[in-house]
Amino acid sequence: MSELAQTRKFKATEENAGKTDKLKMGLPTMMGICIGLVIVQGAMISATQGIALGGMSFIVAMVAAFILAQFNAMSFAELSLMFPHEGTLATYTQKAIGHLPAIVSVFAGYVVVAILALPVEMFLVDAMVNKMLPGLFPEKVVPLIILAVLTVTNLIGTDVFARVQNLLAFILVVALILVGVCAITGTPEAHPVLTGKLVDWSFSGVIDGSFVHLIALAMWLMVGIEFICPMINEVKAPLKNIPRAMHLSLLMIFLIFLAFAYGASLYLNVDTLLSSPIPYLDYIDAVFGKIGLVIATIMALAATCSTLNTILASVPRMLHGMAMEKQVFPIFKAKNRRKAPWVGILFIAVSTAIPYLLVDESSLIVLVIAATTSWLLAYIVAHIDVIVLRLRLPKEERPYKTPFYPVPQIAGIIAMGYVALNNSPSPEMTSLVYSITGGILLVISLGSAVWVKFYMKRGLFTPDND
Repeated sequence: MSELAQTRKFKATEENAGKTDKLKMGLPTMMGICIGLVIVQGAMISATQGIALGGMSFIVAMVAAFILAQFNAMSFAELSLMFPHEGTLATYTQKAIGHLPAIVSVFAGYVVVAILALPVEMFLVDAMVNKMLPGLFPEKVVPLIILAVLTVTNLIGTDVFARVQNLLAFILVVALILVGVCAITGTPEAHPVLTGKLVDWSFSGVIDGSFVHLIALAMWLMVGIEFICPMINEVKAPLKNIPRAMHLSLLMIFLIFLAFAYGASLYLNVDTLLSSPIPYLDYIDAVFGKIGLVIATIMALAATCSTLNTILASVPRMLHGMAMEKQVFPIFKAKNRRKAPWVGILFIAVSTAIPYLLVDESSLIVLVIAATTSWLLAYIVAHIDVIVLRLRLPKEERPYKTPFYPVPQIAGIIAMGYVALNNSPSPEMTSLVYSITGGILLVISLGSAVWVKFYMKRGLFTPDND
């Protein structure tokens, strides 16, 4: 496809969106969306626990996860620029393998995960705030205020969302870099003389291949950058910036977590890193002393706010795009005068608040682990979409083509399958996790099948050639 043809295609898309280029988001904001969604408190905990479990093996697992995440980005870049619509994975999948897998992949991989995962982040930030300012705020109030404020800013429009996201991403990145650099250099608190079991920096786990078992844990430091794709009509120069935002964000995330995880090994032993409910808090306390709790709370607030902000912007646009294809209720088509999909935003906000208010944290965590397994299946579907569309529509315009196709897709399918099968944190939890995952997929699949067959009156696996 020529550069002129690409430009005309996206210019038409931009005109249909009713946006002026000045109001669109540039590369820094796009990277802020990618980084803000990936770097959550759960990822910080995974990084510190991973370095305790594997040391050098975990570093190699992080490298493997980084490569696999780049493969995921390649598939989403190719698909999103072929079909620059808000529906994201639903749009690509309906073109490749039909409406049923399109609806299931988005609801199981994104909507359900968002509704279950966000309350856990809110529980963690509430614990941090109450630890720093005990008794000042009633339980659960601060996260609800944050959710309400970010809901309003997203309803106002993408220009306000972009300013908020830029600020949150900047705070989060600066704080993480500060922690990593200070930990590695031994300032302001010098490296202690550690006792007990220390992090293993030998290459034994690399040589015998046991590091492979840590890739599943390392992947959680790298997933989520594709949340920029539903906002393709809201960004400047998508041809250039969509792939660039995802690839550069992954590189930055990898380097930040590499320094962050290595620094933890210099201040805490293995037992402390694995036994602490919030290991990054103990880590930051050890590096900064008395002000550590303040820094950790700022990081927690920035991470949670950034994640909430990104999901409130992205998932409603997925639902809006699906509504345009009759894949969800027509009400999700609604946009306010600021072009924000207000029904979807309110739906995600209310759906997040309900489990946060009604379910305890320990129960939610098991549900989140189960739901995130279906998130990995969504990556598998994206890779399958690329392969199927290459075969079915070989002459379709592709502004971005995956390098070394089909190696990234085949490797991605195998690797995501492996990670999904090893997603359970403990053997005793495995049966429960996969029972819940199967239940989630079954309910969504049955509901989607009825919807496609009787409301849309389409074949379940009939590709959409429109």
